[in-house]
Amino acid sequence: MKKMLLALSLSGALLGGSVAWAEEAASVPNPSEVTVVETTSAVSEEAPVVAASVEEVPTPAEEEVKLDTGDTAWILVSTALVLLMTIPGLALFYGGMVRKKNVLSTMAHSFVAAAVVSVVWVIVGYTLAFGEGNLFIGSLDKFMLSGITTEALSGTIPEILFVIFQMTFAIITVAIISGSIAERMKFGAFIAFIAIWVVVVYAPITHWVWGGGWLGSDGALDFAGGTVVHINSGVAGLVAAYMLGKRMGLGRESMAPHNLTLTVIGASLIWVGWFGFNGGSALGANGSAGYALVVTQVAAASAALSWLLVEKLVRGKASVLGGASGAVAGLVVITPAAGFVTVSGGLIMGLIGGVVCFWGITALKRVLKADDSLDAFGLHGVGGIVGALLTAVFASEFIMGDAVPENMLAQLWVQTEGVLATIVYSGVMTFIILKVIDLVIGIRVESDDERMGLDLSQHGERVE
Repeated sequence: MKKMLLALSLSGALLGGSVAWAEEAASVPNPSEVTVVETTSAVSEEAPVVAASVEEVPTPAEEEVKLDTGDTAWILVSTALVLLMTIPGLALFYGGMVRKKNVLSTMAHSFVAAAVVSVVWVIVGYTLAFGEGNLFIGSLDKFMLSGITTEALSGTIPEILFVIFQMTFAIITVAIISGSIAERMKFGAFIAFIAIWVVVVYAPITHWVWGGGWLGSDGALDFAGGTVVHINSGVAGLVAAYMLGKRMGLGRESMAPHNLTLTVIGASLIWVGWFGFNGGSALGANGSAGYALVVTQVAAASAALSWLLVEKLVRGKASVLGGASGAVAGLVVITPAAGFVTVSGGLIMGLIGGVVCFWGITALKRVLKADDSLDAFGLHGVGGIVGALLTAVFASEFIMGDAVPENMLAQLWVQTEGVLATIVYSGVMTFIILKVIDLVIGIRVESDDERMGLDLSQHGERVE
């Protein structure tokens, strides 16, 4: 009940972080450990002398970590599932929500994110995120994946597999940002931005949390990317939306989605792909992965239902777009907690997430006055913040065992610390990167190009 009350208070605030065992020595030595040697005195008939020597049992050497084929197979599958979330999942989800004249341009953002980030990640992104380094940034010892052989391991899986698994996280983080800048950003400027952003912003924050950096050392809990992926991308998207300005005709012309069928298909692919996102973050085919899948499914479902209910009460109808958005909201909220909470915790987090994210794309969006075109901040930024904070509330000893935080309020502060650090760093660095690009080549298309549509003006193509 205390957790429920604290969780509700957090969501309300948005709306208005060995015992040693001793074994006693056996009083009777094991027969296999004793050698009895009888000697008879040559001088007298005294009782034989018994000499007992206890053979020392060698201490077994620590077992060497070995490749686990089951874990490896699961991460191979998870890697494909996470990439599926971006291409075609997010490409379809975003593509269906823009106007027809911008659908190809919007889908191209997700597609090119996969291309650009893949190259940048293997050159320098991975080493900055997961190299030894210090508390703030990794070293360059794995530049161009130097030294990573086919035999090198990361836990029980090949390190080269870990490289591409984490690459897919970087790809979708960058692609999420594109939802805030849809229908008005130069394609070349977008490519330059994401190439720099993944190195300057994404890699350092990843290192803070997962690569041995200061947030992870402080005990911040982020199972699959609440701070690293969702708050990070949501805040960057919001800053980009402010810097680009509002779309021409916003509030005067219809900005209705041109094809919600694409959006529903995209949301469905994202939902399925999220099993690799959260389940794969267990980095093994084990019970933790299984539990992560269950709470992911439950949170997505409960958030979709709570969103639909609130939308019905507020707007009079429960929309298909609302159901899809609610499911994504639930997936975002459960991401940082997927490996730490019970099913009941996932259910409650989903219910809260659906309501708070609906508020994020309606009332909060009006207050912020930013043209966050496809609600990247309202869904991912707000959902990531809620999920990160509620992780401290619902982290369960039943799931985490001895690793569970001892003090919920102390853990809540650690989570808050991570949220604030991510918001500030991502926001400031995104502003600087975009400002420099704007001074060099400009970030927004010309007015005539925007009226024509980015499909034609940026790519010379259009959907008939």
